[in-house]
Amino acid sequence: MPVRKAAATGPHVLRRMNVAAVLAALREGDTPTARVTDLASLTGLSRPAVTRALTELRDCGLVEFTAAAGPQQLGRPAQYARFRAESGHVAGVDIGPHKVLVVIADLAGRVLATHRAAVDRGAAGPQLFATVRAALTAAAAEAGVALSSLWAVSTGTPGIVDRERGEVLLAPSIPDWAGLPAVSLLRDWLHCPVSIDNDVNLAVLAERWRGAAAPTEARSGADAGVRTDCLVFVQWGRRIGTGIVINGRPYRGNSAAAGELGFVDLVGDPDARPGPRPADGMGPFERLVGAEAIHRLALDAGAPVGDAHDIAPLFAAAEAGDRAAVEVVERVAARFARGLAVLLLVLDPGRVVIGGGVSRAGDTLLGPVRRHLRSHTLVPVELNASVLGERAVAMGAVRHALDVAEERVTATHQGVT
Repeated sequence: MPVRKAAATGPHVLRRMNVAAVLAALREGDTPTARVTDLASLTGLSRPAVTRALTELRDCGLVEFTAAAGPQQLGRPAQYARFRAESGHVAGVDIGPHKVLVVIADLAGRVLATHRAAVDRGAAGPQLFATVRAALTAAAAEAGVALSSLWAVSTGTPGIVDRERGEVLLAPSIPDWAGLPAVSLLRDWLHCPVSIDNDVNLAVLAERWRGAAAPTEARSGADAGVRTDCLVFVQWGRRIGTGIVINGRPYRGNSAAAGELGFVDLVGDPDARPGPRPADGMGPFERLVGAEAIHRLALDAGAPVGDAHDIAPLFAAAEAGDRAAVEVVERVAARFARGLAVLLLVLDPGRVVIGGGVSRAGDTLLGPVRRHLRSHTLVPVELNASVLGERAVAMGAVRHALDVAEERVTATHQGVT
């Protein structure tokens, strides 16, 4: 797609926008090398403006000019520019109560290494932070890059996050994680920009970038006419959270608490006084359709399940036609559709992507969910499973880190501090 930037008034601002437009066109192109004339066409800028922007990018080590391959044509030779994606790196980190997942990528978003580290059961904030540091170190070593080559690091965590201050305000699933100055500690250690966001808010970025909601040149069939700039991503596992994109922009709400689907109460007594919040921090909807709830339903119905809340055997049995398993899946799908419909009726996103461990059931579960949704919503919605699996949060963090790295480049080389 052409990368066009709006006009600006000041020359410094205009040059900064031109550099950003040329960088985006070169970085996101089909190949890392492009002709100057092609970049002018993609960005809508004049050839001299593109050349000036490329020169600035060359001066900061992001671009190099190359000769055309193959036989030379008569007249002035075409000038080519190559994006030096290897000149820096970014890291995306998924921080959770059970695992830390780190993805190292170059400046074009090409993944160089993925490292997964287990978190000890019940680990508190300081121990989790030590695991994050160790995982970052191991991932960089596996990628063959130095930690000092990181231009930006983005992290995702469950809970309510103040992105501006870089603080976790509430994280019921991780003891002593809220209030820990993880961002400033990482920033002091790595000497690069470090940010933090709610994990599901990052996952929705990944799905729009390289996942089930990524844009394509043309859509057909059920995907025709479905907007990818209005999207709901639901992380469905033991806990349930939601990432929301409206008109192409993440929506977090006034207190960064938007999308807490797990706390929707479908069965509560409206006349009852609210009791104390459970010690585990679980919401009513999570207790109704979370992975642990599905495991209990299967046990009560005599359907196949594994140990330690393993529900994979349930869905395998349902796919094979086991009657008890099918009935449990139908019951879960009906409950989930009722809760999800609350969001869909308010937001009308057009597309829903389901991630998390439960989504691995695929159409065995999502097929019934789609069917039940039709009786609760007014307009059709496209509902698919995530194609990124457990990497969704870390890949969304990579996408955000790339944006931060680009802002760092354009600001630094336009005299903006």
